[in-house]
Amino acid sequence: MDTVLPRSTLAAPDIAQPAWPVWRVLLEYLRPHRIALLTGGLLSLVTGATGLALPLVARELIGALSTGSSVAGPLVLMTALVLGNAAIGALGSYVLQRTAESVVLTARRGLVARLLRLRVSAVDQSEPGDLMSRVTADTTLLREVTTSSLVGGVTGALTLVATVVLMGIMDIVLLGVTLASLVMAGVVIGLVVPKINRAAKRAQESVGAMGTALERMFGAVRMVKASGAEEREGERVEGAAVGAWQASVRAAKWSALAGNMAGVAAQIAFLAVLSVGGVRVASGAIDVATLVAFLLYVFYLMAPVGQLVRAVTQYPVGAAAVARIQEAERLPVEIAGQPARPAGMNAIPASVAFDEVRFRYRTELPEVHRGISFAVPAGGMTAFVGPSGAGKTTVFSLIERFYDADAGRILVDGREVRDWPITQLRAAIGYVEQDAPVLSGSLRENLLYGAPSAGEDELERVLRTARLDGLVASLPEGLETQVGHRGTKLSGGERQRVAIARALLRRPRLLLLDEATSQLDAVNEAALRATIADVAAETTVLVIAHRLSTVTMADRIVVMDAGMIRAVGTHAELVTDDDLYAELAATQFLAPAA
Repeated sequence: MDTVLPRSTLAAPDIAQPAWPVWRVLLEYLRPHRIALLTGGLLSLVTGATGLALPLVARELIGALSTGSSVAGPLVLMTALVLGNAAIGALGSYVLQRTAESVVLTARRGLVARLLRLRVSAVDQSEPGDLMSRVTADTTLLREVTTSSLVGGVTGALTLVATVVLMGIMDIVLLGVTLASLVMAGVVIGLVVPKINRAAKRAQESVGAMGTALERMFGAVRMVKASGAEEREGERVEGAAVGAWQASVRAAKWSALAGNMAGVAAQIAFLAVLSVGGVRVASGAIDVATLVAFLLYVFYLMAPVGQLVRAVTQYPVGAAAVARIQEAERLPVEIAGQPARPAGMNAIPASVAFDEVRFRYRTELPEVHRGISFAVPAGGMTAFVGPSGAGKTTVFSLIERFYDADAGRILVDGREVRDWPITQLRAAIGYVEQDAPVLSGSLRENLLYGAPSAGEDELERVLRTARLDGLVASLPEGLETQVGHRGTKLSGGERQRVAIARALLRRPRLLLLDEATSQLDAVNEAALRATIADVAAETTVLVIAHRLSTVTMADRIVVMDAGMIRAVGTHAELVTDDDLYAELAATQFLAPAA
């Protein structure tokens, strides 16, 4: 029987090779469930076998009636076969459906695990809505292709062969009449299948486009409403939905044609067998019992033929889904490592150095960094300043290894970041992004997101440090308060403080702050500046800032411009020695230059 496997055994199969055919990919998904699948297939075959035995028993029953013999035996046997067929068929169907759901679960777990390890560059070049549709809609189609195409096709073919053999034993002439009708249907179905394949592929692509349109709309719903663009965004989603509908209807049309051709072929076969069989009964070539049994086989022939038609028509749908899943699995991923704990208490500050680093986001785009070099010793605070587009945030992304440099070296504690296990590297870093993302869930869940094992005392300390204790006290459910989708129930400043508290709770060796106080009022900003100064005594702090009040407290300032390091020094040194810094201090920062 099928069981839900432990998570450790449900890793995604290594099936990203583009040369692999769809059937082989499906077999890889089915491998963990082969025993349950085999059990369900055998039960289906037993169901078919009991069905094939019924016409033979019916012939014996008619023979007994014609000779006046007892019919008790055939009647009891027929009843047992009918009841057994129903019971075994129900059990087989349940086993197969359960197995199919487990295959979907396996595919989803594996695909989600892979998508979570995608390189940031791959995520940047993908549409989130389309990736979500591959996890939801495309994997769902594996359910049908597992039961209908693979198991249904195999059991249908075996049952069809067995039926044909029994029909041939009864009367070879009537078998020829039956097969002639089925061959005509097979030719039509063969012409229709490629059309189903193309329509199914377009339908899945349209579903992905619809997911992309929905994610775009809900990801910026306030801007959509403020811009009065509801109708335009609705038309975009509707266009994708109509595209999916048109392709699905086209696939349904050809599938219906194939299914009806099978039904028409079976009806033609029945009429032809009845006509030719009547002539053969009249001539004495066969008896009435044989004709009745043969007609029953014609009826039973419809089931395996229907299974084969469904297998043939469902396979292109599943193939299109598998192709899209494979595309996602071919996206580049980060090398997985053992989970690492945050740095924790008594962590030693980390040093950072860039040595002639060059980087561009894509080959067709200009370089963001054009050979930058600087060194930050362990401990203290270093500020990065410069015009927009100078490459400041990219420095942080390269330290975190969201991207890898095209040339040069990036060192943390004197060790190339490429040589660090990526989980250990990130465990040593606390990172506060510019937009301070907050996830749907409770305030507590967001705070503990980077340090789930932190205790209550540590949590209370960080709440006071980030000046969130007053907010928590004012909330009706305290830390259990739901913050809403993307933290919409919190203000911008509150989201920033949550992000800072989340980073501080990790007690990182290296703290990266990207405009971490830009949305705070003057009182909270001053308090957090003092907090950052205290943190800098215990760890290494790198901060991107546009406020002079933050920059002047730094031990050193790195001035960047057009992907280059322009100058490094203190505020007092740079305001007199570097024209760009002096201009920024006088115009861009919120306080005048000293």
